[in-house]
Amino acid sequence: MTYHCIIVGGGIAALQLAHHLKQDMKILVLVKKTIRSGNTYRAQGGIAAAIGKDDSPTLHYEDTIRAGGDFHNYKEVANLVKEGPTLIEELLQQGLSFDHGSDGRIALGMEGAHSRNRIVHCGGDSSGKWVAEHLIRMQKPDLDIRENRFVFELIIDPSSKRCIGVKAIDEDGHIETYYGRHIILATGGVGGLYEHTSNDPSITGDGIALAYRAGADIVDMEFIQFHPTLLTGDNRMVGLVSEAVRGAGGRLVDNAGRPVMEGKHPLGDLAPRHIVAHEVFRLRAQGEEVFIDISSIDNFQKQFPTITELCEGNGILIKKGMLPVAPGCHFLMGGIAVDSVGRTTVLGLYALGETAATGVHGANRLASNSLLEGLYYGRKLALFLNELPEELLLFEPDSQMWTNSIAEAALPMQDEIRRKMMQHAGIIRSGAGLEELFQWLDRYNCDVPLEGKSISDMQTIFMLQTAKLIAKSAFLREESRGAHIREEFPAESRHFGNTHIIQSRNGIEMRDRHREYDQITIYA
Repeated sequence: MTYHCIIVGGGIAALQLAHHLKQDMKILVLVKKTIRSGNTYRAQGGIAAAIGKDDSPTLHYEDTIRAGGDFHNYKEVANLVKEGPTLIEELLQQGLSFDHGSDGRIALGMEGAHSRNRIVHCGGDSSGKWVAEHLIRMQKPDLDIRENRFVFELIIDPSSKRCIGVKAIDEDGHIETYYGRHIILATGGVGGLYEHTSNDPSITGDGIALAYRAGADIVDMEFIQFHPTLLTGDNRMVGLVSEAVRGAGGRLVDNAGRPVMEGKHPLGDLAPRHIVAHEVFRLRAQGEEVFIDISSIDNFQKQFPTITELCEGNGILIKKGMLPVAPGCHFLMGGIAVDSVGRTTVLGLYALGETAATGVHGANRLASNSLLEGLYYGRKLALFLNELPEELLLFEPDSQMWTNSIAEAALPMQDEIRRKMMQHAGIIRSGAGLEELFQWLDRYNCDVPLEGKSISDMQTIFMLQTAKLIAKSAFLREESRGAHIREEFPAESRHFGNTHIIQSRNGIEMRDRHREYDQITIYA
């Protein structure tokens, strides 16, 4: 079957793209689980936008650069924050209801590393769910959404080297082949590669593995944000405690009630996430427990219904005023290298949202810039594709050829991958630990054909491939910057501050950071 656009993924970026594409386009959305699973639905934080009277896109820009370790594509950040108010207004005009304060205006929350109250919420701490449901309602009736499809291969036309389609497998093991003029990856980040994560377990870096196998450039995979406050119960992570809780007055304390962040950063509990996560990790490594003291927050249950439900479902008593927390994998700042509209280095292939490295997050994402990013680039790519001239899709269908000169070792358990990633490529990394991790990962050959394998084995191979990209990039970056903390290199490096680490099937390249991303590719 042939489509104008094939979108792999069903989160905010994918839905925004599908909504803004022209009415006469035939669009297919392939979702690994269901359209209502994934990270967008879990997002408790809102949308950052400079709409307050005391705010401006300039201040939003400065906060974004500061939080991300000054490792951004400055032009893309400027465009993102400038469009924030416009995107909020568009959602309002479409009928999305944002939370309002007692003055009748849109309520603006505070989160870490922001200098102004600028977080727009809907449904209290259920913003992602509300935005997703709104975009689902806005879709064209004939939008073709197919759930429970694991996309395992991008089809490349051997003559033009263009990406012309995908292969997917359904839950019954049937293989389906789809062709399209434009193939878009919007599969989210890598949280499912780690033992502790705020992400939906199905989010395991599939889009990055797919793009890498197809020959695309992958950039800066070492920059992975660990959220400092995942709710813990019975020695396991049970959900996320949004940064908005600390924005509303919650304080991090240790067993004895001592403030965790006092004297650690001028912003205290609202310091950038990597700084807070580091402190929480350090205390827990010493055997301390860490809590968020919510006793000063009025009407907590009303303000944070999602977190309240998580607590009640896991035997954590809200009335005690102490929520036990620990850090876990949250967001990928690196990913598939794209230009200013989402084109990758493979002709016909695009990437959006967390799976794409747009340059707007630098080395550490500013809170609530992720939903904004999905809305901004989803619309931007749609407007770009809408203007392209119609052309016939001429190709000779042929699967990629794989060499398999290395004997295949028995695949590891997926939980073993997650444990090793958390141990060696987690919040604090060391050269020795990363080398040990990479040597273990290197036992497994990922350059193998996938057709004929089980979905579980395909998933494991993708996890191993993406884990290799993270481990290698983290080993090569010999500095601490943003969310990437190297034990033996605790300071930022001027050299690495000017360097992107690019990986592809052709090898590894250390590229000048000041080369804008829209110069990476000239493909239409």
